[in-house]
Amino acid sequence: MSTSSAGPLSADDSLTRLDVLEGIAAQLLDRCRAAGATQSEVSASQEHGLNVNVRMGAVDTVESTRDRGIAVTVYFGKRKGSASTADLREESLASTVEQACAIARHTEDDPAAGLADPDLMARELHEFDSWHPWDMDADRAVDIALACEQAGRDADARIENSDGASVGSSASMSVYANSHGFIGRERSTQHTIGCALIAGRGDAMQRDGWYSTAIAAGDLEQASAIGRHAAVRAASRLQPRSVATGEVPVLFASEVARSLIGHLLGAVSGGALYRRASFLVDSVGTQLFPTWFGIHENPFLPRGFRSSSFDSEGVATRASSLIEQGVLQRYVLGSYSARKLGLQTTANAGGVHNLEIPANAGDFDALVGGMQRGLLVTELMGQGVNAVTGDYSRGAAGFWVENGKIEYPVDAITIAGNLKAIFQAIEAVGTDVDPRSHIRVGSILVGRMTVAGE
Repeated sequence: MSTSSAGPLSADDSLTRLDVLEGIAAQLLDRCRAAGATQSEVSASQEHGLNVNVRMGAVDTVESTRDRGIAVTVYFGKRKGSASTADLREESLASTVEQACAIARHTEDDPAAGLADPDLMARELHEFDSWHPWDMDADRAVDIALACEQAGRDADARIENSDGASVGSSASMSVYANSHGFIGRERSTQHTIGCALIAGRGDAMQRDGWYSTAIAAGDLEQASAIGRHAAVRAASRLQPRSVATGEVPVLFASEVARSLIGHLLGAVSGGALYRRASFLVDSVGTQLFPTWFGIHENPFLPRGFRSSSFDSEGVATRASSLIEQGVLQRYVLGSYSARKLGLQTTANAGGVHNLEIPANAGDFDALVGGMQRGLLVTELMGQGVNAVTGDYSRGAAGFWVENGKIEYPVDAITIAGNLKAIFQAIEAVGTDVDPRSHIRVGSILVGRMTVAGE
């Protein structure tokens, strides 16, 4: 990592860089073949970025980053070895192959090891409008961050301090190739503006913030709007109360609602399943959610954060349902976990692609009004989720709702339940989708959870 205060993020030489990475991958595959590997795969990547941080009107850090990496995996029958390097010199690349082969020769056979089935390799490769470099130098990035923070500090007299504002921009290029003859190239950008502010003083201080992130800089919220939103969020948390312990409806605001989907994904992912470390072992075909609830995977979403024609093993991605009419349709598998379970890969090596959860209700205000009385959660703390049993207990903060209106902020509370029961108790999903994630879901209303306060 180097520090710089001048110069644009990068000239757009991405296609040339991809050509270079592809040439390196092909060379490494040839070396693996010559070394006697029965199968091999190579991942090659480059990323460059610019990140600035300011606080209280002064520059904290300016960082220009450039990273690259080469990873080689070889198979000698069912024995696997992997090695990696960031050095592109010939001798380093040769040494990386030698190390991978040496490791493979000293490992035990693993019946599930090997590349994905060659018949599953992607044949049609597309781009998804994911390449939008931001022609921005460090001075411009600092100006944007300062404007963001200042707008927030000016928005409310109760904003006494700041945790700072930041602007980040990155561009990444990658090539995956394997001995089946598959070569896949991808390039993507991501840009972010964020601000965190502190309202009040002394023991009464409250912190909150806001950020915007997008593939294209033109899709970001305005810096001043982000700062003002951060100020509103921080000031709205002043003078919090606790609540009486009991069972009440809980509305997860969209920015935290996706965590519930994340817990589902962890439970239906291959690694947890073949280790029998999931509360959803043997659950395909089971009714996990209400009959109106669905989760659909769309790898082909334009400007999607996880759009791709292939997964990290070269397997062709496909649009499909994870949950249909509340029923779990499949697991989330790469080829290794699929073989361990006696199943076929779902083209999810490396994770899920874009998930879309259709709404069955109105916007955020409609959900608050419909809840009438209960807890609105805007922040979650801690990692109190037992993946084996599904038991859920997390610190939370947010707002108390009475008569369909937000009444006052609350903190120092815990929300608890079991994820199976929580999933079944979902009553509504709103239209207020948070666009800042590959999990595209609005606010989620759970009809009843235990809230522990006073």
